Amino acid sequence: MTDDVSGLLIGKARSEVAEYARRMVRDGLAVGTSGNVSVRIGDLVAVTPSGVGYEQVAAADVCVVDLEGFVVEGRFVPTSELPLHLACYQRHGAGAVVHTHSPAATALSLLRDDVPFVHYQIAMFGGGISVAPYAPFGSLELVENVSAALTARTAAVMKHHGTVSLGSHLEKAYDGARQLEWLCDVWLRASAVAPPALLSADQIEEAVARMVGYGQ
Repeated sequence: MTDDVSGLLIGKARSEVAEYARRMVRDGLAVGTSGNVSVRIGDLVAVTPSGVGYEQVAAADVCVVDLEGFVVEGRFVPTSELPLHLACYQRHGAGAVVHTHSPAATALSLLRDDVPFVHYQIAMFGGGISVAPYAPFGSLELVENVSAALTARTAAVMKHHGTVSLGSHLEKAYDGARQLEWLCDVWLRASAVAPPALLSADQIEEAVARMVGYGQ
């Protein structure tokens, strides 16, 4: 890959990360500087900066790091959750990562250790979604807890914290974050009235099988 092509790809990735960070705030998946977004470009990762309000974040604010976490481009320090993002790339083969502080998923994390089978859409993540045990943000303990919850799955909820969603590209990871928030919101709304009816594990497995090859 020539330097010109590499530069164009990195520039496109930084713009995409900034765009989805702004969208995350507009969609109510994060507030202010909470949550973070990243996308992989070969052996590099474009990732949101630490402590910069996402409403106004620009491509030039986005950090570029290598897979060891060393900054190779950008004027800001990367997000404190960089170790979590890197683990998603190194251990789970992600192409993009979206971490939210979305309200419904965070509320559910205070009440349960999993996301209930309220809708077959949970199949898009590979099956049931776990709530990773609480650990301080930015900690290696959090990385290990979330990585375990992501085994054979493309999303997890983080207790007292939020969600993480993986995808082959940023649009897919972001769609997963939105779908996960919707699932949590459906359960919260239903459980506020009465104990919700749930699908069985067999029904979810059937939906997982049907999801293979779904879409264009």
